[in-house]
Amino acid sequence: MTLPLAKSRKKGGLNEAHGRWAFYLIVPTGILLAVVIGYPVISAVIMSFQKDAGLDKATGLFVAGGFAGLANYAHWFLQQCTTAAGTSACPPGNIGAVFWEAIGNTLFFTVCTVALETVIGVWMAIIMNRNFRGRALVRAAILVPWAIPTAVTAKLWYFIFDYNGILNHVLGTHIIWTSGAWSSRFAIIIADTWKTTPFMALLILAGLQLIPEEVYEAASMDGASTIQRFFRITLPLVKPALMVAVLFRVLDALRMYDLPAILTGGGGGTGNSTTTLSILVVQQIRQGFNSASALSTITFLLVFLVAFLFVRFLGANVVQTQAAQQRGELK
Repeated sequence: MTLPLAKSRKKGGLNEAHGRWAFYLIVPTGILLAVVIGYPVISAVIMSFQKDAGLDKATGLFVAGGFAGLANYAHWFLQQCTTAAGTSACPPGNIGAVFWEAIGNTLFFTVCTVALETVIGVWMAIIMNRNFRGRALVRAAILVPWAIPTAVTAKLWYFIFDYNGILNHVLGTHIIWTSGAWSSRFAIIIADTWKTTPFMALLILAGLQLIPEEVYEAASMDGASTIQRFFRITLPLVKPALMVAVLFRVLDALRMYDLPAILTGGGGGTGNSTTTLSILVVQQIRQGFNSASALSTITFLLVFLVAFLFVRFLGANVVQTQAAQQRGELK
């Protein structure tokens, strides 16, 4: 009686009836995601190939738009602007002239904040994973910055970085933190690291709690030092959770908007030292939706590319990575 059932089971351990039920349960969610996510993405891509309605600078007449081809993308990538004399390089002060600077700022903030948050997050997770009196209180206290809304965090650090704020008072300096080019960037990095490091620590802590204590005991009996146990046991076994945490933070940092928008207004230095891609999209929306759609499509492709690289080449897939570790395919 068990033979037909065994034959009907697939490699993953599910029979055909279970597979059909899984499909029926997934379909409603798939339809909902297609409507909520797929429709806006497709609409933005279609709009990115359309001209913005407005006055034609060559004729002075109002035009309703129409097909623009790759003109909106050329506007951003090549920093070309349309004038009465034709197409030329965007002058200083034009939004199109800030595109590559905004990309540089976005990548700079992403690399710096995620690197700091990863290092500090691992350290915090190791502390929270230990057994000591008051551990629950420490865990709750560490998670407080992450629970605070980003807008509130930005205002909090705005007062800290104020010319007459507590930071200059403690350091005995007179720095206008949100006005200088590099000081404003460092202010955003510090504020973002304080805000989101607990998120990294929480995900890494979940990975640490999956490591059996017997592994560390065996390593100690073999004479492994604390540093050797960290690099030979902790890091390899916590890598799946660590990579997922880094992936989530990288994708979030690439879309950074509210913190620099509130803390520095996207300014600093020459006026665009903290302008990110998301800030640029919002600024462009006030001038034309279709050109802003092209910029948002570029941002989406950048985020998608980073996510694909993480999952495909860096092992940011906790389910498949842990399964491979259990089969002995990964060391």
